[in-house]
This record gives sequence, C-alpha cells and structure tokens, in this order.
Amino acid sequence: MRTGVAIDLGTSGFRAQKIDLESETIQKTVITLRNPLPGANVMDHLDFAIHYGQDKAHGLSVTAVKHILEELEVKPEELEKFSICGNPIQLSIFQEIPIEDLAYAGERKKQKYHIEEQNRDARIIPLSEIEGFEEFENCKLYVPPAIKHEVGADALALIEKSGMLGSDEIAIATDYGTNAEMALKANGVIYTGSAAAGPALEGQEIEFGSIASPHTISDVEFEGENLRCYVLDKEMSPVKGDLVNPKTGDVVEKGDAKAKGITGTGVIALIEAGMRNKLITLPKILTPDSVIHLQDGIKFTEKDLIEAGRAIGAIRAGHITLCAEAGIEMEDLKIAHMSGAAGTYMDAAKAHQVGMIPYNAGYVSQIGNTSLTVAREILISEDRLWELQKIAKEIVGTHVMFATSEAFKESYMLELAYWNEGMMFKMHKKFLKKKKLPMLDEPSSILKIDRQVERDIPELGEEGLHVLDKVGTYLTMVIEGCEGCHECVKVCPNGALRVDNGGTVRIRTDLCDGANCQRCLHACPEDRFKWENLTVAGN
Repeated sequence: MRTGVAIDLGTSGFRAQKIDLESETIQKTVITLRNPLPGANVMDHLDFAIHYGQDKAHGLSVTAVKHILEELEVKPEELEKFSICGNPIQLSIFQEIPIEDLAYAGERKKQKYHIEEQNRDARIIPLSEIEGFEEFENCKLYVPPAIKHEVGADALALIEKSGMLGSDEIAIATDYGTNAEMALKANGVIYTGSAAAGPALEGQEIEFGSIASPHTISDVEFEGENLRCYVLDKEMSPVKGDLVNPKTGDVVEKGDAKAKGITGTGVIALIEAGMRNKLITLPKILTPDSVIHLQDGIKFTEKDLIEAGRAIGAIRAGHITLCAEAGIEMEDLKIAHMSGAAGTYMDAAKAHQVGMIPYNAGYVSQIGNTSLTVAREILISEDRLWELQKIAKEIVGTHVMFATSEAFKESYMLELAYWNEGMMFKMHKKFLKKKKLPMLDEPSSILKIDRQVERDIPELGEEGLHVLDKVGTYLTMVIEGCEGCHECVKVCPNGALRVDNGGTVRIRTDLCDGANCQRCLHACPEDRFKWENLTVAGN
C-alpha cells in the first residue's frame, strides 16, 4: 500500500490520519489529548520556544509526531507523503522556521532586532530535510501556505472551507479552539484575527476538563430540576449519560456511558443551562457548595466558571473588534460559520445564547476540522496545494493584531467585568456605546443551524479512532547538589514533574503548564532549578 499521513498540528492537540494513496481512503485516525509543548495556549508555546530554544520546541514537536506515526503503524520506509496544517507558530516550530517575526507585534521592535518576515508560502520538500526525520528518505513533506506571515494555513483552511470566498454576503467564521482564529468578510475584504481565547474551550484549565475524546461529557440538558449528561462514545458520538442532581451529584437515573471528564463544549452547555435555570448568576454558582455536580464525580466550580468566561469573552471581544475594523455593526453579522472540535460538538443554539455566536445571526453552519481536511486534500492532490497558494495570494486581507488593538482591549475589559465581576448586561451595552464600539443586544430568536458534520473528524477510517493518552515527550536535566527536598514536585499542579534521588528531573511536557506556571522554578530553595538547562528526552 502506498501510504501517506495528514496531520493537524493543533494548539490543543495533534490529529492525524493514515491514508491509502492508491484508493485515497482513510485507514486510521490518531489524536493526542494535549500539545507536546509546555503550556496550554499558543502564547505559552511561543514563549517556551523564544526563551528556552526553538530547537527544544522542535524536538518536542518531532518526538510527538513520531509517536503518532508509531500509533498509526507507519514505518519510515513505507511513508511516501506527509502533509501538515495548523497555525504559523506550530508549523514554523515543526519546520525549523524562525518564529521571531511571529513573536513581536511592533515594527520598531522588529527593526531594532533586525527581525525579517519569513517566507511561509506553500512548499514541497523531502521530509528527511527536517531534523529528526532523516530516516524518512522516501517521503515528501507538503505544507499549505499562510495568507500573511501571521495569518496561517489554518486560517486559510477556515476561510476556504466556510465558502466565504464565493459569497458577497457579510459573514464571520470562527475556529472555536485555544487560539480562536476568526475571519470576517465585509465589502469584499477579509479581516482576520486570533483571540488566544485560552484552553477552556478545549476542556483544559477546567478542573475536570478534557479535550473531546471518548468518555467525556460533551453536552448537558435539564430534565426538570436534574441534569442529563451526554457522553461521547468510542466513535465520538454523544450518547445518553446519567441524570443527576446538580446540587448533590446523586444519580437519579443511570445512563448508557461512564464519563472521565468534560469537554469545552460541555462547559458551554453547562453554563448556558445553568444561567437559564438560575443555577448560575454571574459570577456565582447558586448551590450549597458553589459547585455544579455531574456524573461520576465530575464537578464544575466557580473557578472553572471564571476560566470559561474569559474564553467566551475573548471570542465575543474578537468579533466586536473585527466589526469595528470593518466599519460595520454587530447586528450586520447574520451568517456565522463554526469550525474545530469545539465548533462541531457545541450546541450552536446554546453557544448563541451565551454570546459566542453574533447575537443577530440567523444562519449558523458547523463545518468540522477544516485544518485536517485541508491537510488531507493536499496530501491527495498536489494541484490542490498550488490552488490554495493562488487563493492565499489573491485574498484581499487585513490582519488585526488584537494584542495592540484598542478596540479589543476596551471590549475585552468589559467582557471580563461581565463574566467575572457580575456587571449587568445593560451596563455592558452602555459602556460599548460610550466607547463607540459595535453594540451588543439579546440573541435573536430565529436561528437556522446547518450541522454539516456530526464529528469534527467526519471520517475516522476502517481502523477507527485511537487516542494517544501520553504524547511521550519529556524534558530532563540533572540538578547538581540537589538535596532531594522535592519542593518542585510538590508544587506542580498537574503531576508533570518527577525527581529521582540523584537529582535527575523529568518533566512530562504535555502536562506542564509552562510559562503560565513555572512554580517548580521558584520552589527550589537553593535556586538550582534552571529551565534553560532542560533538554529534550525520549520516553
């Protein structure tokens, strides 16, 4: 069999498919539950690569991909084609392309440090040219183009697959994930941005959170005063879970599936249901212990509510900012497209109610994982790769850097006040008007939902879906003179760190919170824990 592999190098995890190039059929799908780099969002990954070495970041990415190839049962001599898609940071780290031009927004800073924009056009090169893949001598690497250096192949996939390019109507497309890429089309111009919404939408940074995978709660609904959980089965389809008392966790009726966590979409559904049924009044959970109880001991806390609110607020602030840049009002947004795992499994009506879809939208389409789809298309057809390059060059686009946007800053501060401080919605609207920003209102009652796919990865292949629970990437070092106090181990919130009696440190990178944490670094009483001394290790 002539074999190819297509992979989406996602911020929250990698998703890969083994393809029979003769029949162009999918054989097997493998996903990871986390990205191999320390940290829970793209900015953490960028920080790690800049401060501790892009070579280390590249080594972790390569190691994870090779573990995925092993899980796909693909040997180096068998692999003929390999294609990747994702945001510019993930693709650049994998390809060893410098990322300084992605790290700094200001032109003065770039000039001061002589930073040049890198070429991120479509290309085909031998995979063996990428360090770590030298044994893949018979394989070619296919890489889709970025629109601009900061608007990557994943954004191109989102724009192209939404159908926006062939329509003159005002529309917005959003990839509901950790990096929350979004694109607005108005008056023939594409406006793009990335909200860095954080990992709550992928079920991470939530106490019992998990990326969408078998045995995770993806939806909830009230039945009377009790909550019905819906759990993903091994085929990633939702099945009826337990009916529970949300105030106590007592099981009222057993369902058909056990649960080990809750996805980002489950979190959104829970917030919407909780607010609608007066179990949540922002920012409080109105139960005796300030916790909503789900099946199998899974809980949702007020801390989780704050994390989710930040993510929801970032997306709505992003939508407001793009409208401000385009010179249109939020009420003009009547067509919305949802992509990514969260955008697929999310109940669009519930997402609309909490503000993740523009309030005046009348039509919403859910289009699945566009990044993996494009990776698979260019694997099968080289012509498709060059077609995408042509599209990327022809797009009349404006990228809005939210990090430096006054509109984003003002609107996101209002979102934080609404979600985390209890500011009333009418006050939210009042301050938007005062700041002369596009206005919000109550969600429209007419909403047509076009669910184009049942799963974010519609076809799993004849061998089905395999979940790689451990990415298999580690950072290690030896601390000379380590006294064995294990303070660094004790403060690690995710159990990612181990230290043996000889002072050898071992960090499981997919569990490490990276720059957002670094408690281990500050816990060492002798100040001997130095991240710059860490090196990439195998299993």
